Amino acid sequence: MTKTLLIVGGSSGIGAATLDLALLRGHRVIQASRHPELARVAPEVTSLEWDACGGDFPAQSLPHVLDGLVYCPGGIRLKPFARLSAAELREDLEVSLIGAVRAVQAALPALKRGQGAGIVLFSTVAVGLGMPFHAAVASAKGAVEGLTRALAAELAPDIRVNAIAPTLTDTPLAARLLSSEERRQVAAERHPLKLIGDPGDVARTVLWLLDEAPMVTGQVIALDGGLSGLRLA
Repeated sequence: MTKTLLIVGGSSGIGAATLDLALLRGHRVIQASRHPELARVAPEVTSLEWDACGGDFPAQSLPHVLDGLVYCPGGIRLKPFARLSAAELREDLEVSLIGAVRAVQAALPALKRGQGAGIVLFSTVAVGLGMPFHAAVASAKGAVEGLTRALAAELAPDIRVNAIAPTLTDTPLAARLLSSEERRQVAAERHPLKLIGDPGDVARTVLWLLDEAPMVTGQVIALDGGLSGLRLA
């Protein structure tokens, strides 16, 4: 069944992988990002320019009906807490939480007209695990987890709302953390599965939540190679 999906942040990383997979499944995609010129060009893709920190979402550019919304923007600000400024905290909240709120509010009328519509937001493994130097990103994404559960309750039974909490994933956003083979190996060894996150794996989980999980809502799905739940001897 062909669906119409809105992917915010569809020009790079996890968002781009999700867009590609959605097209393979025959869906139509509206993607919104700061650099729409970088997004995949295809007849089934409509690109919009929007900065998650730049104001209201262009709701007038959305179709009458949407079947899904995926909100990908976020950051990886790693900094000692004592040096973290209020402005930096506000910036992370703006892109991860307030941007998501703006996008969902803009898309909500169209999502309500869809059949079994779903929303997928993004958290991080750092929220549930507790990691040094992650105060900014964990605070912002912890707020996203709260939003996920609140919206799941408020929008049921018509719209399902879930979040994905990945570990470090091999995307342009994480490039400086995976800039050498040694760094990649150290990152992989921290996980029980000895893997680094793959954007394609995350995309498959997004599409599972949108296409194949009618009983799943209000959940935060951990895609972290066992990092948050397992302790190996």
